[in-house]
Amino acid sequence: MASIVNSFAISGVEAYLVDVEVKTITGQPLIAIVGLGDTAVKEARERVEAAINDSQYKFPQKKVVINLAPSDLKKGGSHFDLAIALGILIETGQLVRVKKESFGIIGELSLNSRLRACSGILPMVIAARNAGVKNVIVPLNNLQEASLVTGVKVYGFEALKDVADFLEDKKPYQNNEKIALSKDREIISGVDFCDVQGQDGLIEYIVVAAAGGHNLLMIGSPGCGKSMIAKRIPSILPSMTEEEALEVTKIYSVAGILKEQGGLIKNRPFRSPHHNASTNSLIGGGKDATPGEISLAHNGVLFLDEIAEFGKNTLESLRQPMEDQRVTISRVKYTNTYPASFMLVAAMNPCSCGYYGTDRCKCTDYEVIKYRQKISGPIMDRVDIQKYVRPVDFIDLSNDYQGATSKNLRQRVEAARAIQRQRFINIKEINCNAQMGNQLIKEHCILEDEGKKLLMMAYQRYQYSARAYHKYLKVARTFADMDGSAKIRKKDVALAIMARDLEKDRAGLTVL
Repeated sequence: MASIVNSFAISGVEAYLVDVEVKTITGQPLIAIVGLGDTAVKEARERVEAAINDSQYKFPQKKVVINLAPSDLKKGGSHFDLAIALGILIETGQLVRVKKESFGIIGELSLNSRLRACSGILPMVIAARNAGVKNVIVPLNNLQEASLVTGVKVYGFEALKDVADFLEDKKPYQNNEKIALSKDREIISGVDFCDVQGQDGLIEYIVVAAAGGHNLLMIGSPGCGKSMIAKRIPSILPSMTEEEALEVTKIYSVAGILKEQGGLIKNRPFRSPHHNASTNSLIGGGKDATPGEISLAHNGVLFLDEIAEFGKNTLESLRQPMEDQRVTISRVKYTNTYPASFMLVAAMNPCSCGYYGTDRCKCTDYEVIKYRQKISGPIMDRVDIQKYVRPVDFIDLSNDYQGATSKNLRQRVEAARAIQRQRFINIKEINCNAQMGNQLIKEHCILEDEGKKLLMMAYQRYQYSARAYHKYLKVARTFADMDGSAKIRKKDVALAIMARDLEKDRAGLTVL
């Protein structure tokens, strides 16, 4: 009868239970691993043999067959090493389990039998809990991350021999004091909106974007404060719920970013890839279909500075994730779906030289049009708020006036988000106004007659698309929430129309 040890495999950001079945049969000494494992799984043969010998056990001089069930699903990673080694020791009678409880086993083995930290620990421990496995053994360096999951008892060890002695009840388990760290990983930022001068009108739209989760584009000359403002947006974003924090932490765990530090990520992510980033690094991909920047920005901000300098194909690849709030990465071996509900914040110059509308600009009309066409109409149509950022006057820079602090602005954002959470309390995966679908828009974005007339006048003048129409309604809904109004008033519609300066630009109006 084969020996069976529980382990886990990753699919996207979720995990599932895997039975590591070990059987020794008569034949030439070797290890055969079956069950659609990748190269890292196949190479476990050498690591396991070296670790068993180093731990003063004897590697069997028989043919060892290892099956990773279910065998029809592809599996990857080096975290099966420990489960395979324990299965061999149990099958050969060198390890007699005294502890009869169900255990999930996760860990990579070094050649000297030490346990190395692995990626994806958090979703695997969650899968253990869901499968009814009450105990999980992990490498010591993953203990903090694994301990984030409630309802499961987690044990951390440094070596294969320590795990074997624990299962045989030869040594009592002792928690390592140095691992007893905080479960929260706070990111303390020294930036504050009070540092921003001369942009009070724009900041009001920044607050609305944060309150409703709306995509934002800022256009302005170099040095007017676009990047400065964008980097301060995380300081006014609302706190994540426990469910949102767990989602983000799972993604970072799968990506291997939590391997050393662990901890529940409670601050909303802020990702700012360089404009030279490839499509795969932004969307996700590689041979293992790993998450990209848009997934790492899930429930947070994706900031694209100098968005016009990004590759055209790279920007176009954002269309579907911005609409569906998830992305599916397909490769020959893997097809993974990752969440990608992010707030896009972008910044760009109005022309190639950056000084359009002033005497310093020497660009021709053709050069300006060509520069702006680097961002396609479908991408622009998905941006809720498009604002020009005017240069700051010398008077504003030289005086001691300070605007609203991030703390005060965040209080306003939190109040508006509280209204939205109550509005969507019974709707899964909808947390803010920007995520509303057509049915929710019809239900919660009802306009008064005066507001309808104003929006009709705007349509006749700007000829915007149906998607832009829905964007206006969502932004107007957020303006109403900022004032605590149950109805969308005429002034909310007017402010929403003013949120898209580029519509006016296309209509031939002066905006700079």
